[in-house]
Amino acid sequence: MAFWNEKIETMPREDLQKMQLDMLKAKVREMYDKSPFFHDRMVEAGVTPDDVVDFESFRKVPFMRKSDLRDNYPDRLFTVPYDQITRVHVSSGTTGRPTVVGYTQKDLDNWTESLARGMTSFGMSKHDMLQNFHGYGLFTGGLGVHYGAERIGATVLPISTGNTERQIQLMQDLPVTAWAGTPSYMFHIADTCDRLGVDIRRDTKVKLAIAGGEPWSESMRRKLQDRTGVRVHNCYGASEMSGPMFLECSEQVGLHVWADLAYIEILDKDGNPVPEGEPGEMVVTMLQKEAFPLIRYKMGDVTTLTWEKCACGRTHPRLGRITGRTDDMLVVRGVNVFPSQIESVIGELPFLSPFYHITLENSNYMDAMTVEVELNEDSLTEDMNELAEMSKQLAARLKSVLNIKADVRLVLPGSLQRFEGKANHVTDNRSYD
Repeated sequence: MAFWNEKIETMPREDLQKMQLDMLKAKVREMYDKSPFFHDRMVEAGVTPDDVVDFESFRKVPFMRKSDLRDNYPDRLFTVPYDQITRVHVSSGTTGRPTVVGYTQKDLDNWTESLARGMTSFGMSKHDMLQNFHGYGLFTGGLGVHYGAERIGATVLPISTGNTERQIQLMQDLPVTAWAGTPSYMFHIADTCDRLGVDIRRDTKVKLAIAGGEPWSESMRRKLQDRTGVRVHNCYGASEMSGPMFLECSEQVGLHVWADLAYIEILDKDGNPVPEGEPGEMVVTMLQKEAFPLIRYKMGDVTTLTWEKCACGRTHPRLGRITGRTDDMLVVRGVNVFPSQIESVIGELPFLSPFYHITLENSNYMDAMTVEVELNEDSLTEDMNELAEMSKQLAARLKSVLNIKADVRLVLPGSLQRFEGKANHVTDNRSYD
């Protein structure tokens, strides 16, 4: 069994938790002194750094939420000046206002270190070539995986998403042994291979894959592995944390969360810890982040956590699969989408009423999103060119805000369902089995 940093990865639990507590105390003190936002939040809660003496008292520290990122746009949560920031990534936010995350060089090094450990844990090495399907640019997926693979000495093919036939040609012509991307795109690769008469087992050397960025199930994994012959490993991360960060090892029984980089709490709806192995909301504290620290950040993801030592020999805690959300965020083709973003776009366009509905479908695990919106009475027309132009405007604006394409349908006033209580704007017909 190979390790990237065996001393850290096999450290006894009691030593890891002592390290975590020391780091938590230091991070709370640092943030109290350096971050006006965090200082004011702690004062409001009546908590000082001296109050944090153990894990239980750490729970007195107030939560951070996604709304805090929006309210402090673009960079009021940064705790170092720009001359210490090496990179900035940007992701979509809840109302069209993006989340801006800064990274010092140490932040980038720790992110890369986390992925290097994870990749090594399931068998990747300098002898592999990784074909990276993730998009490069402001989103974190492509560059995160890229630098992790390079750190372990692997060769990277930074092809990004799309141009599927060329992807398949290159994975035949080059000694590609590993993939990274969304599971839905891997199914699309498999479908296209079938159409082209390409046998992944026979015609390529691909044996390993990292899949993440969207919900997927164990049965979906089994189907993908059976169909392609590729062993697929789950990945978890978020732009607020760094990006794709934690991976499964060769045992495929949970994501190894490096305890020297992150402290994870799993809480019930009242904010109390659940028993180990029971589901609850994930709350993350990043222990070493410099430019954009997170303390008790409510991820909104529902999952489990266990400290049981893994059969691979690693002693760090493991996350189970994400089984749900505590908010209304949707993940569509690897992109976070909030209904409030769509509401904000609808409010911008004068020919639309505020009534809308989102329908999600998938075919062969490839997501499709349809947005139906009612025209307002003043914009009713039988002119097909006018209707086409209004649809075009809505589709273009949604793509600009959401960063993905949505099919749009303009419908007559009064045709969408009305709700007496909380409106249900989403029908999710996707299946991951």
